[in-house]
Amino acid sequence: MGLVSLLRNEPTTFLLLMIPLLYSVILHEIAHGLVALWFGDTTAKRAGRLTLNPINHVDPFGALMLFVVGFGWAKPVPVNYAQLKNSKVGVVCVSLAGCLTNIAIASVFVFLLQLQSINSHAILVEVFSIAVRTNIVLGAFNLIPIPPLDGSRVVTALLPEKIQMLSARFERYGFLLVIALLYTGVLFPAIQFIEKLIYRFIGLLFGIH
Repeated sequence: MGLVSLLRNEPTTFLLLMIPLLYSVILHEIAHGLVALWFGDTTAKRAGRLTLNPINHVDPFGALMLFVVGFGWAKPVPVNYAQLKNSKVGVVCVSLAGCLTNIAIASVFVFLLQLQSINSHAILVEVFSIAVRTNIVLGAFNLIPIPPLDGSRVVTALLPEKIQMLSARFERYGFLLVIALLYTGVLFPAIQFIEKLIYRFIGLLFGIH
């Protein structure tokens, strides 16, 4: 979902989208830091990353990707996994926090779209619909179990320590692999499958068929 054509054809809609889309990636990262804090790691708090101030979070390239291709990222929140209480559960909860936040944001926009007062404004319907789609894409993308995506931490947290160490070494190269897989389209079927599951969950939540 590229938004460049939206900027050209409907600049007002694009401007209205900027805040919800930017905060979709920012809240994703804040969620990681908050859950890490709940489990005893104060790294994100000490780094000033538990704030809604976008200056502390925005990655220029990640923001550009968000508006050009429909998904992007903020600067990753620092987490010291060694400081988490109940380490395996802590790692899983911290890792899932961002994706679940995006699903929650999508659910809020779906709820708003059910209101007659929103449905009577075509521009709001378009803005909220794109916000739903973008947050579901962000959630689905990050659930892919390839380092450094959140899904990989969930999987490796449940595996033996030796495999966890191997995954940690691979993580520095994982982003390049993710970019290559996106470029070749290999990841799209997996992302679309997870998207469908998320849509189905939200549909059940609001009784939408």
